[in-house]
Amino acid sequence: MDQDVAAKEQPRYIKLNDRDNVAIVVNNFGLPAGSRFACGLTLRAFVPQGHKTALVDIVQDAPIVRYGEVIGYALSPILAGEWVDEARIRMPEAPALDKLEISTAVPAPLPPLDGFTFEGFRNSDGSVGTKNILGISSSVQCVKGTMEYAVKRIRTELLPKYPNVDDVVPLTHAYGCGVAISAPDAVIPIRTLQNIALNPNFGGEILVISLGCEKLAPERLVPEGVSDAIVRMQDEAFDGFGAIVDAIMTQAEARLKILNKRTRETCPAADLVIGLQCGGSDAFSGVTANPAVGFAADLLVRAGATVMFSEVTEVRDAIQLLTRRAINEDVGRALVREMAWYDSYLARGGADRSANTTPGNKKGGLANIVEKSLGSIVKSGSSAITGVLAPGEKATQKGMLFAATPASDFICGTLQLASGMTLQVFTTGRGTPYGLAAAPVIKVATRSELARRWKDLIDFDAGGIATGEKTIEETGWDLFRLILDVASGRTQPWSDRWGIHNDLTLFNPAPVT
Repeated sequence: MDQDVAAKEQPRYIKLNDRDNVAIVVNNFGLPAGSRFACGLTLRAFVPQGHKTALVDIVQDAPIVRYGEVIGYALSPILAGEWVDEARIRMPEAPALDKLEISTAVPAPLPPLDGFTFEGFRNSDGSVGTKNILGISSSVQCVKGTMEYAVKRIRTELLPKYPNVDDVVPLTHAYGCGVAISAPDAVIPIRTLQNIALNPNFGGEILVISLGCEKLAPERLVPEGVSDAIVRMQDEAFDGFGAIVDAIMTQAEARLKILNKRTRETCPAADLVIGLQCGGSDAFSGVTANPAVGFAADLLVRAGATVMFSEVTEVRDAIQLLTRRAINEDVGRALVREMAWYDSYLARGGADRSANTTPGNKKGGLANIVEKSLGSIVKSGSSAITGVLAPGEKATQKGMLFAATPASDFICGTLQLASGMTLQVFTTGRGTPYGLAAAPVIKVATRSELARRWKDLIDFDAGGIATGEKTIEETGWDLFRLILDVASGRTQPWSDRWGIHNDLTLFNPAPVT
């Protein structure tokens, strides 16, 4: 569709808050100059879909307001009907961490939501998986090729004998040696690897492939009391590569036999551990997909589930809205702690939070990280924030948690798996084929145009909210029901159907030697 065709549609914009002095254009492919809205506002220039137009004249240095919050200041005078793109906005300073209100607006507990269940795999420790997978860990990158060779044979020769097992997943990574293993920040990648092996989708069956001379001793990846879960390639008992692979396959088959006995059983929705993430965001993310996810997140919290949202740089500029919701001062201070740590981390690397926004974000209408953050935090819904997890830390409490991670899709997904996430809901405005082998990923489109064009990659369309075809509440309920279906194995997300999965990517802020 070109601009001439778009002009024939009724021009529409979305204003989110009474205080807003800008609004985003809804029409597919944008609107040309001269387009007149029902309120009488006329565009002075072409404005792409999702991008902002001024609703009133804005003088130089005056605040530009979206979501009822200041997203920047006008670098020069902006007339009503003009395109307000990133080049016309000066980004504000980040909220000062020592002046935040903490626990001043704690939401009242939401009414319980009873009677909702899913079919999951219950483990001996009480956790529940949404998949039944054999995960094979590596202690060092050196063994990656061997593991991939062995896993290929396991899938071909062994897996067909154990039909109740969904897959065999190699948990490989670029870590384990050539690193400062005792540096303080090394706790993050090590803790991540330890906890990923314990993810409920792996059923408690642990197997580690080691080289034998690496800095990260494989014993550190095995729970205390587990003595037969390590295969060391350098073990002098092995006579050649074939013997090493045979040993891996023998150990794998012993675990496949155990996992094959697992069957799905009816479990309360309270047993779910759901991760929330966004990637390829656009200006509709905070209007359609993220509000719908936030409503579904509230339903999950009401049902007693554990829900986590993440991405430090995508909440940093809206942290003042989150600390107020912290259930107590300790949780609020933990939020501040994670923001401060990441500020320092970025400063050490000569960067700041403005480096987060991508060319795709900007093309989709997001002028800067402030605007992106305000739309991102909507995923967290409206309930109190009950806990904060450091990167790779395992979740032990219920409710809405903040799991501190970088905003990188792949690192965030890896860290959420370590925190115990068993299903992820991933919103996108630009589109991404992202997927995880270890947990199902439901991809939610912010726009119906993307959902139609990527009909075999997008699992859920939230775009009807922008056009008025559906409410946030209706869409949130539909998404909640889809989460239960996917968790039960009744519906398979597209990334699993195609088998397109991203590699695990560790977060290692420690030195590499």
